[in-house]
Amino acid sequence: MGQLNDRGTKKWTSLMMPEHIQLLNKMWEEKEYKEKPILDEQKMQDINAQLQLAIHSNLTVNIKYYANHDYETIAGKLLKIDSLNKQIQLNDEDRTVIPLDSIMDIFID
Repeated sequence: MGQLNDRGTKKWTSLMMPEHIQLLNKMWEEKEYKEKPILDEQKMQDINAQLQLAIHSNLTVNIKYYANHDYETIAGKLLKIDSLNKQIQLNDEDRTVIPLDSIMDIFID
């Protein structure tokens, strides 16, 4: 039955206007969006402790964070923790900036 539905979708897209196909593609992409998790106070304290340890000891970290409706992972050393703007900056080629409230987990190598 799934193949029949797939064939039906393909069949109808050939009769649709490009704008409709774009809307359908956007709808299918949004269906894949992940929800941003809400961390409890203990997890946020653990993340902060790991960040402090990493920056003071110049350690490499793996950071799992939420961006663009998905979960991303990046590795590197911290350049700074900006408490005022609530973000961190990595000491990588792009000087990647990650908002503190997007960090889901951190692992020190």
